[in-house]
Amino acid sequence: MYSMDELKKFTARCRKCRLAETRTTVVFGEGNEHADIMFVGEGPGYNEDVQGRPFVGKAGQLLDKMIEAINLKRSDVYIANVVKCRPPENRNPMDDEAESCIDYLRWQVKLIRPKIIVCLGAVSAKKLIDPNLSISRQRGVFVKKGDIFFMPTYHPSYLLRNESAKKDSWEDFKSIAAKLTKLKKEQNNQPIGGN
Repeated sequence: MYSMDELKKFTARCRKCRLAETRTTVVFGEGNEHADIMFVGEGPGYNEDVQGRPFVGKAGQLLDKMIEAINLKRSDVYIANVVKCRPPENRNPMDDEAESCIDYLRWQVKLIRPKIIVCLGAVSAKKLIDPNLSISRQRGVFVKKGDIFFMPTYHPSYLLRNESAKKDSWEDFKSIAAKLTKLKKEQNNQPIGGN
């Protein structure tokens, strides 16, 4: 199994899809490599492409505030995207681009082993939970896959354009915090050696 550093070096050289032709930087992801919560967006934007870090523009600043509102810091969580390179004009990644890149994200998940993955926006939720998912109908609802609880919620850039949706997102984040507390409590009550 790759280490996170090996995976990062591997993605830095990736030319598997057309996004490699127009990127400035591969935006691998960042944060706590043992995080209980992982946030996954669709792809880097302009600021992310320039800085090589996920969620550093206005949407990222809002995400930071949302994370802090549930008593966590950016350094407590891990933040990544479905694709590691910026789609031109900040368009959504095309299906073939996402398919070319998704294995990198799967490796990150295997290495981090989060308890919860928060899908920020429809692109992430459709790729990680269900291709037919409707973000407006299914946001805020946990879906368990393997040992991980997935939750779709609105992307912070959507919240910047639609102030009224912030209330729903706040409810989602409160649910995330409550779920994490419950999972940690269950883990602490596990007898040594399993069941």
